[in-house]
Amino acid sequence: MALTIQSFSGSDAAPFFDDLARLRTTVFRDFPYLYEGNPAYEQTYLSTYAKSEGSVFVIARDGDQVVGVATGTPMAGETEEVKRPFLAAGLDPDQFFYFGESVLLPQYRGQGIGVKFFEGREAQARTLGLRYATFCSVERPADHPRRPADYQPLDTFWQKRGYTHYPALRTTFTWRDLDENVESPKPLSFWIRDLNP
Repeated sequence: MALTIQSFSGSDAAPFFDDLARLRTTVFRDFPYLYEGNPAYEQTYLSTYAKSEGSVFVIARDGDQVVGVATGTPMAGETEEVKRPFLAAGLDPDQFFYFGESVLLPQYRGQGIGVKFFEGREAQARTLGLRYATFCSVERPADHPRRPADYQPLDTFWQKRGYTHYPALRTTFTWRDLDENVESPKPLSFWIRDLNP
């Protein structure tokens, strides 16, 4: 099989939505997200990105099989949960490109695909004339009962990509963990890269 990585804008990614929903619900079950997925919600979520002006889907395929995806969109069109900490800090959301997620099946990790995911989204940000790229990561306690003994956070990888952690830029997203009966808020903090230092 030939591994290919290709970027799609907005609704051009619609033929892959079923694959993307499957990947999100599969990959995000693992620590630190522990997300109990909902296929109907996934379709709604992805269609929102498809309608977003300037959004991008970077898709990795092994032959015809979709094995990974990364998304991004101008922060100006994002939810209040994403924009609120930036506005509170006096930062202009119109200058930021927001990375939604990066999901890749375990057997394809460590082959440089994650780097390509970042490069594809950063290229879209630059095409749109945006100054900064940003994403947020969920924060879990070090003694979380579901934390695998061999778990390695991605902080070092993100730092190598030029991103700086801003723990004071915080938000909460709500979802249902695998061991929860109802949704609950989860804390996340942001990482930022200046694309034109």
